Amino acid sequence: MDPMKTHGAFSWCELMTPNTKAAADFYHQLFGWNLQTLDMPGGPYHVVKIGEAAIAGIMSMPADAAPKMPPHWGCYITVDNADESAAEAQALGAKVIVAPTDVPGVGRFAVLQDPQGAVFSIIDYLDD
Repeated sequence: MDPMKTHGAFSWCELMTPNTKAAADFYHQLFGWNLQTLDMPGGPYHVVKIGEAAIAGIMSMPADAAPKMPPHWGCYITVDNADESAAEAQALGAKVIVAPTDVPGVGRFAVLQDPQGAVFSIIDYLDD
């Protein structure tokens, strides 16, 4: 199974933090992670790697983040179509926190909150 192509599979983790350098240093020391920095529209994005395998990302807190939102790890679940899955989740009682949005060169994602309050992200990746 390829989690980046399998609907319903957890496929990516991402840390949002106000100090990406401190976080990168901590996780590098703890787990031996290496980082590759990419320039993105919202600022630098650090791809976490073990060897050549990309396993996660580290990014700065978004400028529009809630004032008291703490640094946190988030998870992405692969879907076949982010727009359809976001609409279906909403019909099932979820709240759409970030509407389906394109990530250039990656795919389309949305951030949702399930009816019990848990926040998660969905993503449909671009075909290779």
